[in-house]
Amino acid sequence: MKRFADPAVAAVFRAYPAEMRKSVLALRELVFDVAANTEGVGRLTETLKWGQPSYLTEETKSGTTVRIDRLKKGDGYALYVHCQSGLVPRFRELYPDTFRYEGKRALLFDTDAPLPLPELRHCIGLALTHHLRAK
Repeated sequence: MKRFADPAVAAVFRAYPAEMRKSVLALRELVFDVAANTEGVGRLTETLKWGQPSYLTEETKSGTTVRIDRLKKGDGYALYVHCQSGLVPRFRELYPDTFRYEGKRALLFDTDAPLPLPELRHCIGLALTHHLRAK
């Protein structure tokens, strides 16, 4: 597991219930893995935005911020992107039946369900390279 550079981010993850913590930590690892294996992304900055663990491409400015958090209602969690990026509608076009969606801003996951890894890796990669395609 990737070490936390920011103690405030680590504290947010520690505060999740045990079963959810396992799921959101797996999603965190996936974000870092996709970033490390996607050309042009560079090192991610992990910080808190709106109290949510957030992953920024500050070094290269290649993509939009990706955030992870539990759902306010229910037992699930989500991967959030900027609602005006057009990414979630694009994900919905590519994978209409793979994910549950929240408007234009999130992919929703159940804590006890496996992640659709190939599709999710693709979506994370699209988010982390969003600005490269916009240029």
